[in-house]
Amino acid sequence: MLTLYSSLPGAYLVPYFILLLLIGIPLFFLELAVGQRIRRGSIGVWNYVYPRLGGIGVSSLMVCAFVGLYYNVIIGWSIFYFFQSFQYPLPWSECPIRRNGSLAYVEPECEKSSATTYFWYRETLNITSTIADSGGLNWRMTLSLLAAWIIVCLAVIKGIQSSGKVMYFSSLFPYVVLFCFLVRGLMLKGATDGIAHMFTPKLEKMLEPQVWREAATQVFFALGLGFGGVIAFSSYNKRDNNCHFDAVLVSIINFITSVLATLVVFAVLGFKANIMNEKCIVDNAEKILGYLNTSVLSHDLIPPHVNFSHLTVEDYAEMYSVIKTVRGDSFGQLGLDPCLLEDELNKAVQGTGLAFIAFTEAMIYFPASPFWSVMFFFMLINLGLGSMIGTMTGITTPVLDTFKVRKEVLTVGCCIVAFFCGLLFVQRSGNYFVTMFDDYSAGLPLTIVVVLENISVAWIYGSKRFMQDLEDMLGFRPYSFYFYMWKYVSPILLLILISATVIEMAIKPPGYNAWVQELAMERFQSYPTWALCMCFALMIAAMLPLPVVFIVRHFHLIPDGSNKLSVSYKKSMMKDISNLEDESRFILGGKNPSETPSPMPTHRAYLGPGNSSPIELTTTSISSHGYGTSSTTNTGPKTDL
Repeated sequence: MLTLYSSLPGAYLVPYFILLLLIGIPLFFLELAVGQRIRRGSIGVWNYVYPRLGGIGVSSLMVCAFVGLYYNVIIGWSIFYFFQSFQYPLPWSECPIRRNGSLAYVEPECEKSSATTYFWYRETLNITSTIADSGGLNWRMTLSLLAAWIIVCLAVIKGIQSSGKVMYFSSLFPYVVLFCFLVRGLMLKGATDGIAHMFTPKLEKMLEPQVWREAATQVFFALGLGFGGVIAFSSYNKRDNNCHFDAVLVSIINFITSVLATLVVFAVLGFKANIMNEKCIVDNAEKILGYLNTSVLSHDLIPPHVNFSHLTVEDYAEMYSVIKTVRGDSFGQLGLDPCLLEDELNKAVQGTGLAFIAFTEAMIYFPASPFWSVMFFFMLINLGLGSMIGTMTGITTPVLDTFKVRKEVLTVGCCIVAFFCGLLFVQRSGNYFVTMFDDYSAGLPLTIVVVLENISVAWIYGSKRFMQDLEDMLGFRPYSFYFYMWKYVSPILLLILISATVIEMAIKPPGYNAWVQELAMERFQSYPTWALCMCFALMIAAMLPLPVVFIVRHFHLIPDGSNKLSVSYKKSMMKDISNLEDESRFILGGKNPSETPSPMPTHRAYLGPGNSSPIELTTTSISSHGYGTSSTTNTGPKTDL
């Protein structure tokens, strides 16, 4: 996911790093290994591991669908800002001037907030004040969303090989832009204040469950855990690929990238906080001058060295302290603010506002600002496109594995349906629905999917069995660290996170931050009844496949499909038949091709609930799919789980 859409302040860095070690790397390795070993998409993999938990793959697909719907809207916003950047000065650099006859005045909504905030909420989103007021479609955002889905559709149709070539550019380009932004950001006034704030751990914040929950969500999104895309991509790997090295390398690079992006973010936020703090001082100094001129305050309260035309932060702090001490209980009537830099840093923008408010404001002060703006939003489009390719792969691969359908037809169909569903997010109230989907369609369902993945492999399939499979596949036995993480630590931590999430949802009233035009500021509002029902419907829809699939397979209402080769894998075998002999020799240690079983891994004995002996399944050779003489080896009665 886009790293710049969320920040990792000092309170999050430590939990993020701990959870990356205890949950992120072990489960990322698990997903890579499972996909590479079983060579199916997310649905087929969990049908193979334990058919009754086949709903894991369907829930992953549902989460991918929900995330893809609103995530591509963010790419659409980036496309809009990208094209708006080709003008000088940048359109969000100044507040618009309104005219009433011969009278010219600054737009009040912009004057009360800032030029970048006004451009985001009014010019871009043209947002309404409540989620209940849809306001109709925003045609500019609708066209941007259409462009985003066309780009994603073309990228996914090209396939994993072509998208892999594109990734060479899209993976390196963001680092170049981030490094340039870091160098430029460090030259801004107040950048060091922001970075110092980033590396200042706040122990009281680290004890809050929400911090750990958000850090875990960041780990899931950063590594793509639970979405099915990791499993889908790894299913294309060679069978002897060192996926352990891949897991560790990708996780380390991801962490370094997160720290680099966070340095850039806090350098910019420190700069913005200084600007807002100076604005606060100027506004409050004008109030004090007014009180002095009307004799509400005595001139004796002002230190002699204070110069109102060149008022420093230290001078204002001293003056504020004196007035507060002297006025005592009546101080609150003056309406003066302390104007502390720490308060501005703590109010740092998060989420989508980070890219579209904080960064756009910083770029105004860059030399050749349109160039930097174009590069920044082109980088966001690249990052978003990479995430959407993984998300769409998590949707299309399981379907292609199950049904005989052309990839191009399926991809185009999915993108068309997603575009029309995404119109919900390009209404004038669409940003509120983006927040709703982000809060309720992915967080809790995704955590449940990940913990069930962990349990199905470590406890049902068996950690020892899985470690042996990995040794056979990789040629070496992974460290015992993974055994204990998969078996005990990761599932316990995930269950604690789920419990904390449920408790927080029960205590904290569901709501959203609405933009109030008259006040030019955000205000928290509770969801109306219909929106609250929609929130819970999203969670239920994402998690419903888990109990449904378990029940229907427990009572044998549908076949488990655990021994069925996926459609896409059959096609790949037909294309790559010339390479099967070498692959078979690797798996079986040099046996003749005539003795080679199916390229799918043998479904080992599973000790079913209540059974005292393993249920053994039939293994079919390659020849049963038309590749030579048919031979089937039965080691026991064929039983569908």
